[in-house]
Amino acid sequence: MPNSSSDSPPERLDPGRIRFIEVTRETRGRFEDLFEQPGAPKYCWCMAWRHSSREHIQNDEKKRRMMALIDRGTPVGIVAEIDGRTVGWCSVAPRETYRMLSKQQDDSEMGVWSIVCFYVPRALRGGGLASALLDAAIKHAFDKGARVIEAYPVDEAAPSYRFMGFRDMFVARGFREIGTAGTRRHVMRLER
Repeated sequence: MPNSSSDSPPERLDPGRIRFIEVTRETRGRFEDLFEQPGAPKYCWCMAWRHSSREHIQNDEKKRRMMALIDRGTPVGIVAEIDGRTVGWCSVAPRETYRMLSKQQDDSEMGVWSIVCFYVPRALRGGGLASALLDAAIKHAFDKGARVIEAYPVDEAAPSYRFMGFRDMFVARGFREIGTAGTRRHVMRLER
């Protein structure tokens, strides 16, 4: 857990204490609890890259649409828990459940899952939770039948899209770059 001093980096988290849970109808309360916490991205509800999010909609409507996806059984991602408290999120789902994520995307390609965002509370950043979420997301996608996992991270110095993860974190796990999406995002893939 984090140090009390804001000048010190957070302590490394013990991976054995972290439990990863797929967000489903039965577990969606954990996701809701996390996104309702102060500082959480309740302005987004992880709808930025979903099909229905192109128009300007209010936060409560974004939440309603996300909950509708979950209730229909659409895969949306995983949460991380430590000591029974939900502490992190990774959006990992079949690519077809998202809108177009890169210009070179081939929608006829089957078995592709995408990792599009992470949420780690500020107090836990730098302690290894994002890396643990990435490892769990990779395992989750392959366990669910993914042939390929695609991600769209940025370089650490990027001023935006940091919620999509950092390129080096993906490279360290064997992802290879196949192109770019916009000016900042790298399109990276990991094949089984």
